[in-house]
Amino acid sequence: MKICDITGSRAARGSVIHRRGLAKKKGGVGRHITKMVPRTFVPNLQRQRIWVPELKKFVRVRVTARGLKTINKRGAYKALKKAGAI
Repeated sequence: MKICDITGSRAARGSVIHRRGLAKKKGGVGRHITKMVPRTFVPNLQRQRIWVPELKKFVRVRVTARGLKTINKRGAYKALKKAGAI
């Protein structure tokens, strides 16, 4: 599944507004909403090999870009330990 190992963020359901018509500033009568269409918002996941100095080995994780920033801030061992990835 598409879930971040650090933050736990996962795909979320949402919707997109479908519009038709030409914008007023382009000479039309304006854009009109026709319907709401369902879609999924998927997290920005990447597979990473992260070096953990305390364990002296690499750990493979599926992590979002935000999760990588968390690892950089807290340190690899602390962040992975708190998330339960180690």
